[in-house]
Amino acid sequence: VQLQAFGGGLVQAGDSLRLSCEASGRIYSSAVMAWFRQAPGKDREFVALTRWSRPATLYADSVKGRFTISRDSAKNTVYLQMDSVKPEDSAVYYCARGIQWSGQSDDYSYWGQGTLVTVSS
Repeated sequence: VQLQAFGGGLVQAGDSLRLSCEASGRIYSSAVMAWFRQAPGKDREFVALTRWSRPATLYADSVKGRFTISRDSAKNTVYLQMDSVKPEDSAVYYCARGIQWSGQSDDYSYWGQGTLVTVSS
């Protein structure tokens, strides 16, 4: 499985942005798809995750109510809708695939290349 993330860019605080993560190959129903982010000088942190087979979701407290993770199985794509973005949301965003319902990056075996999001104040 290969993951390709795109959709990042430069936006202003309060704007919206949608990230996409396209997966090649078959994604099993048991898979968990997640978004993580890493800002310069900081550790990679969990953002959101969803089960591939059903619309169960989990969010980091820092993005809850502002970000929405979703998936389109017909397109083999996972999305991260980012609304009301803040400067502290600036980071490289990575999509990942695993099998554990987990916010720990070590539990994910497949990673996309990352897409940069910069939020200006």
